[in-house]
Amino acid sequence: MGNKFALFCLPLFTALLVACGAEPPAASVVPVAAAPVPIPVKVVVVTMFEIGEDSGDQAAEFQLWNERRNLDQVFEFGAHHDLHFDSENGVMVMVTGIGTAKSTASVMMLGMDPRFDVSKAYWLVAGIAGIDPQDASIGSAAWADYLVDGDLAHEIDPREMPEDWKYGYIARYTSKPFDENKPEPTGEMFQTNAELTEWAYQLTKDIELPDFESLDETRQLYTEHPNAQRAPFVLKGDHLAAMTFWHGSIMNDWANDWVDYWSEGEGNFVTSAMEDTGTMQSLTWLTNAGRADRDRMMVLRTGSNYTMPPPGVDAATNLLSENEGYAGLDASLESAYIVGSKVIDTLVAGWDVYRDRTPTVEDIAAP
Repeated sequence: MGNKFALFCLPLFTALLVACGAEPPAASVVPVAAAPVPIPVKVVVVTMFEIGEDSGDQAAEFQLWNERRNLDQVFEFGAHHDLHFDSENGVMVMVTGIGTAKSTASVMMLGMDPRFDVSKAYWLVAGIAGIDPQDASIGSAAWADYLVDGDLAHEIDPREMPEDWKYGYIARYTSKPFDENKPEPTGEMFQTNAELTEWAYQLTKDIELPDFESLDETRQLYTEHPNAQRAPFVLKGDHLAAMTFWHGSIMNDWANDWVDYWSEGEGNFVTSAMEDTGTMQSLTWLTNAGRADRDRMMVLRTGSNYTMPPPGVDAATNLLSENEGYAGLDASLESAYIVGSKVIDTLVAGWDVYRDRTPTVEDIAAP
């Protein structure tokens, strides 16, 4: 009560002094703590999940980075996982948590964190994915131009859809599947910086990826898909992000059609995971706020499992078998680290140039 009374009376007391010709009391100065100088970040590696501990057990997307890079600083983050930082090279590795909501929130938190300056940072998504056996094999690594969202839509059960509909899934504000009169995408599709993605692909396309003996048993089941039987390789292929883990040949057809639809026939569905449209959405708004650059985001997804079963196996059986572990998990993690590291090391080595402009294919041939 006393403090409230004093706050009420102080303005009146000051006014009386002024009315009597006296000088008002000098305003008290509250010292402002010096704002910390933000730490410049050159590259953010965006991983989505880890299994168990951060090192020493079954690896997931973060562990190889943690064990093989000099991540000498750890910053409390308050989100899914603390931030790990290589202070010598300016490389941050984060773990967003699984799903679009968590990736969106985590990336936005990092972009707004006053401890770090990510305005010039490159963002490398390095994660595992389901991979279309029509295009590639488990263990392969795909660079994406188009990121298509598989959730922003209208849906009815296929058993209730009109007979002339291919799927019970249509774009918002349209009247039929694949309606040409769809609205401009407002989250349904994002496109990465095509020149940057092409640079990353050309830089890494000839890398020999590890070919684990354990992959062969699964690959050879896909007798109708030559690309699924290949040793792991680097390719360009587009990404579908959806919160539901889907599986099967019909769903695989839908994924190809949905990516084709939103990319105006320019994209080709290759990998399926959850988070990347959320990550790009955050970077888009952070760019608008002057805190990041969405044109410096790259998406590298590596095949841990196939998005449809091999001939003779039904979708439900194959989906449930994934609960026992992805056949290509370890290979896909190695591929993500090997391919991603080539890009990161090149950016850091050329930082005097790449700080101010993004690399292009012409830079690869430069001495």
